[in-house]
Amino acid sequence: MDLKRLSTFAAVAEHGTVSKAAQVLRITQPALSRQISSLEQELGFPLFERVGRRLLLTPRGEQFLSDCRNLLTFAGELSDRASALRRGDIQVLRVAASSEPVEALFPTFLHRYARQHPAVQLALVEADATDHLSLLEKGEVHLSASVINVIQVDASRFGTYPLPNFYVMAAFPLALGVAQADTIDIGQLVEHPLLLPRASFVTRILFDAACRLAGVKPNVRIESVSAHALLALAEEAHGVAVVPSIVPTERRSLRVLPVMHKREPLRIAPAIIWDKRRTLPGYAEDFSRLLAAHILQTFPGVRASVRGTPRRRNLSAGRA
Repeated sequence: MDLKRLSTFAAVAEHGTVSKAAQVLRITQPALSRQISSLEQELGFPLFERVGRRLLLTPRGEQFLSDCRNLLTFAGELSDRASALRRGDIQVLRVAASSEPVEALFPTFLHRYARQHPAVQLALVEADATDHLSLLEKGEVHLSASVINVIQVDASRFGTYPLPNFYVMAAFPLALGVAQADTIDIGQLVEHPLLLPRASFVTRILFDAACRLAGVKPNVRIESVSAHALLALAEEAHGVAVVPSIVPTERRSLRVLPVMHKREPLRIAPAIIWDKRRTLPGYAEDFSRLLAAHILQTFPGVRASVRGTPRRRNLSAGRA
């Protein structure tokens, strides 16, 4: 049983069709089909059944896929270790993260982690939060820096290390005429034109969920993948930017308030997630502790609160 055929089987299971899997693996469809047939003959049972144009796993195929992925992951780790030895014992820690923490957290944290683990190369895999569990299951990453109140995490399958919370914030210029307050309710917020992250972003997912619960419809003026672009637009009075508190706003001439629903802040609950089936090296286990400490030191506002909201005033002098 060779790894090439197992890798081909896993690719077909993931993509659902021979054509897509062949394109990803860069081999011809007949060659791929022969590999699957050969593997099925060796195993003595069918792995797929055809439903329309798609190939669906048989019950035995589903069970075999889990073991197959474990073996492929282990083989990949062996390859990584061999490469590390060639480089002089440099080890690799692969971490999935969405674009917001990659931009706001990791540029400074990478230095901190490198000082503690100089022989470890931290490789960031940027991906939407909804894709992180799949990356962990397939062994493509060791850890995920995700948000556990956005994705459903099976506690029997995945381990979690909670990180300090962040919050959904509204940023706007004084000229917008929002009443003076320490917070802003989502019902009041949607009365203004909104500058929002794209739908796949954690901040947007939480904001849209709160709008549905409050029974309000947001007035969306602009969507963007860049929080800094949203803040720049807000400074020019194009609307209210909705951003996570992880994004620095201290140097901008904006009022920044926590967004509330039923007197509760829209909380972003980040955590480090891993697949319990896989043994983590010591430098991976230390990652969570170091990142939590880094957040508390870099974002001191997460430690203090007023009615459960962050005591954060990213305002110019003299502004409320």
